[in-house]
Amino acid sequence: MSGTTEREVGRSRPRKEDARLVTGQTNWTDNISVNGLLHLAILRSPMAHARIDRIDVTPAREQPGVVAAFSGSDLAEGLGSLPCAWPVTEDIVHPDHPPIAVDEVRYAGDPVAVVVARDRYAAADALEFIEVDYAPLPPVLDLEAALAEDAPLVHADKGTNRCYDWPLATGEDYASVRERAEVVLRRRYVQQRLIPNAMEPRAVVVTPLAASGEYTVHSSTQIPHILRIMLSVVTGIPEHKLRVIAPDVGGGFGSKLQVYGEEALALAVARRLGRPVKWTESRSEGYLATHHGRGMIQDIEIAATREGRLLGLKVDLLADMGAYLMLVTPGIPILGAFMYPAIYKMDAYDFTCTGVFTTRTPTDAYRGAGRPEATYAIERIMDELAVELDLDPIELRRLNWIGHEEFPYTSVAGLTYDSGNYEAATDKALALFGYDDLRAEQQKRNERGDLVRLGIGVSTYTEMCGLAPSRVLRDLRYSAGGWEAASIRMLPTGKVEVVTGTSPHGQGHVTCWSQIAADVLGVPFEDIEVLHGDTKTTPQGMDTYGSRSLVVGGAAVHHAGQKVVEKARKVAAHLLEANEHDLEFTHGVFSVKGSPEARKTIQEIAFETFSSHDLPDGMEPTINAEHLVDPENFSYPHGTHLCAVEVDTETGRTTIRSYVCVDDVGRVINPMIVEGQVHGGIAQGIAQALYEEAVYDDDGNLVSGTMADYLVPSAADLPEFVTGRTETPATSNPLGSKGVGEAGTIASTPAVVNAIMDALRPLGVTEVAMPCTPQRVWQAIEEASA
Repeated sequence: MSGTTEREVGRSRPRKEDARLVTGQTNWTDNISVNGLLHLAILRSPMAHARIDRIDVTPAREQPGVVAAFSGSDLAEGLGSLPCAWPVTEDIVHPDHPPIAVDEVRYAGDPVAVVVARDRYAAADALEFIEVDYAPLPPVLDLEAALAEDAPLVHADKGTNRCYDWPLATGEDYASVRERAEVVLRRRYVQQRLIPNAMEPRAVVVTPLAASGEYTVHSSTQIPHILRIMLSVVTGIPEHKLRVIAPDVGGGFGSKLQVYGEEALALAVARRLGRPVKWTESRSEGYLATHHGRGMIQDIEIAATREGRLLGLKVDLLADMGAYLMLVTPGIPILGAFMYPAIYKMDAYDFTCTGVFTTRTPTDAYRGAGRPEATYAIERIMDELAVELDLDPIELRRLNWIGHEEFPYTSVAGLTYDSGNYEAATDKALALFGYDDLRAEQQKRNERGDLVRLGIGVSTYTEMCGLAPSRVLRDLRYSAGGWEAASIRMLPTGKVEVVTGTSPHGQGHVTCWSQIAADVLGVPFEDIEVLHGDTKTTPQGMDTYGSRSLVVGGAAVHHAGQKVVEKARKVAAHLLEANEHDLEFTHGVFSVKGSPEARKTIQEIAFETFSSHDLPDGMEPTINAEHLVDPENFSYPHGTHLCAVEVDTETGRTTIRSYVCVDDVGRVINPMIVEGQVHGGIAQGIAQALYEEAVYDDDGNLVSGTMADYLVPSAADLPEFVTGRTETPATSNPLGSKGVGEAGTIASTPAVVNAIMDALRPLGVTEVAMPCTPQRVWQAIEEASA
């Protein structure tokens, strides 16, 4: 039977995925067990920088349960360098990145040897018997000192710690604009390193199929298709002999957008031994070995008139690459390069990013990937400019943002924003927040000299997401394209299989893709199955990252569905003895205009096609279809986030009193899922503002290497969020949707820090470094009062 008449898109459908997940019927990579499975454990360097003078794995091989042990030199043959897919400049310094160190270690956690045993505990125990002699080398930790002529080098053969310089100058000449400015402010902000904390640790299981020379790789990855290609490049195993499966994946936040050495090592060891091999990281191991996020010094200068009109912006970044370039390490700051001007009009923009090698864990994508850093800098300095000009921060923003009537608008950075209404989102947020009342309360409390100060923070943002189009990515020297694939299979029984190249890890693709397909095909939501994450069953795809899945992958599903309908129309016209143009298609039913009793459901057409007893001449017996989308533009969600904090001046403790956000993500497929994405994103942004930081000592040791030292907030640490939406449909995809997965993280951090600074500014405090811990806040108050 055909579907219901109620549209699925826009409904808050409970997620199809959840019943299986919450009842434990899941298939995490670490759950996978096959006959003869061996377990891999990895010995990691305890030193940030050292030469390996001697390594002996023989004692480990003699331990109970151990099958094999290998040093880096034992595995070097047949293992190439781990890939970097985004060499952002022609002259980028790109050192080799062996999956396991052979001669030198360059960060604490660098792999130096592996043990393979019959169970994971025997493998871990045997690591203690490996003998390694290290000759210490100087660590490289300070980004500015690393660029000095006499600085010790992370990669001595490269002769420099400078990875690249990437400039972007657009609009008028910044220097001339600065000369005519009446106000020029310069600030330095530091984006601390962050460590991803997905619910599921990383894991990989490699199963060799001896008869065919094939390998099945199960990995907790966001990118099964990209991983397959890159593992072929690293190991030399032909791509068609590799099958990569991302089973249930418990979160990623960018940390699983990667090709890791452990995946290559597990594949190499399985090939060497002809046995299946599993590796699963511990939490403390993951803190060392999973790539980190952020890590950047931002020097920001803004030029304006005395009335508050922006004239120009200058941005100079030092970006910490860590010890090696991983999959997209150099490109992460460049993603943000186009977003520093944000929603504002100005005449000149001057940007430079310098990538710097250090002896720390490599950095790479972390939720938002370059764009939270950009939003933080511009929204922080906009608040500083408002103070300098004695303007309300909302008033300053209103003076400078792009008006809704000006879209599409090409920003000074060169991006064309297709749609938006910053006024509507802000007005709605102010009303929900009670902005004027809070300002009045704040003034009274300041006049009384309250010990607990009230602060109000503003963050108005936009972002570029839905990584695309392919030709733009080419111009940015990104190795891959921005396209995405989907196919739809109409089964003879009337059920539907949607095959998507995106690979979910908590986002709700199965539910949303079912809603999209249900509306296009007129088939019940319950009759749709979504297949994903397996390079054998879903052979084409560019995977999931950068808030691209819906606006690119969902669009591909929509287009594939339309192709199915058009194929089915030909069959329906033939069976109903009508002209195709005389057929109406509504809610899954083809009917003849003026004769509604002459009808065929699309599911009936699917069976007729299967039997192929009476098809139009020359037509193949299928109405299945596939579609590849290469989007014409990025997606540009936007919104306004407002935060009120109370800061105890005696203890430095910050409490978020209220948090309101109004986001515009275009047309919403499933409001409940959007709400969840926004809540999760805000939580991560607040975490950067108040709690999280990867801390290294002077020797390059990670001292925040456990959850006891690295503060991940729980629900108890977070306030109730008041959320709202406005809707300006995107014009770059048929759904009218914009990305939402990273929006909350991008917007929330500056809202919180701006609120803290707003509370402390009357006390003479000019800056508090993130995370704004009670100790740092209290110390800033003490220094200001002194």
